[in-house]
Amino acid sequence: MKALLESCALALLLLGAAACVDVEDQPSRVFDFRVLGIATEPPELMASACEITQETLDELSSDVTYRTLLVDPAGEGRPIQYTLWACADTEDRTCANASNRVLLSEGTAVAGELALSVRPGASTLAEDVPLLQRVQELDPYRGLGGLRMPLVLRAQAGDEVVYAQKLMVFWCPAVEGMRVNEQPVIPGLRVDDVAWPAEAPLELRGAGPFVVTSEDVAALQETYVVPGLRLEAVTLRESWEISWHATLGEFAPQETGGSSFGGQEGRHRTEWEPEEGAQAQEVTFWAVVRDGRGGSSWVVRRALWSP
Repeated sequence: MKALLESCALALLLLGAAACVDVEDQPSRVFDFRVLGIATEPPELMASACEITQETLDELSSDVTYRTLLVDPAGEGRPIQYTLWACADTEDRTCANASNRVLLSEGTAVAGELALSVRPGASTLAEDVPLLQRVQELDPYRGLGGLRMPLVLRAQAGDEVVYAQKLMVFWCPAVEGMRVNEQPVIPGLRVDDVAWPAEAPLELRGAGPFVVTSEDVAALQETYVVPGLRLEAVTLRESWEISWHATLGEFAPQETGGSSFGGQEGRHRTEWEPEEGAQAQEVTFWAVVRDGRGGSSWVVRRALWSP
């Protein structure tokens, strides 16, 4: 297995029952069945050495907790059927090729966080071919840049179907200083500079907009090392991005953070505005953070809003 240059994390492919999308639809406004986030714990698997031995193979076959955030605000608790596949081809977003996939889990769930214990690195295809080997064979760089195994979820609620792909990264410490990614975690949220508790709904009144911010994450963004083109150590720093979602109204901007081409980091500050003419109701909010190299998590908050 060759060293990883840089890893990508999450790609979502949504296939709903309807063929058309309302031009007024906004990603931050959650009104139908969807997947808002996927995470694996740990975010990646790194062998202790780059030599292929039974020990390193066992390390890459370790247990992984797969988490997905299933949101179904109008479903009234209806059952959600799911199937989770480990696949070989990153271009096969629905894992349709049966010869290049391994079933990891299937069952029934309800809206909320679904957590599954899986071992994607231990997956084998027909004739005991390791799935990781097939991933490398289909990689145009033959593993240069690491091995990225697609984990593809198919979830169905009623006649609504969603596919969601997460790239699970497998690599080894090719240069000094490389270490396993730590999961990004939002330390807290604030509304109009008031702490937003996780335990109870916050009371909000009026047409807004309400300013929503994350507690400072600067100290939590990791500095990390990856191999360069000549296998030299290259030091980089994370710049987290947060996407914002709610069951009522819209966020602007809908995503915060990240870095400009000049390296300037964006602030985690957004504004939420309820819909004009809406009635008083409890609103659910989600903030999904991604570190840009495979790590992801989310927080859920509620508010009792009235005009």
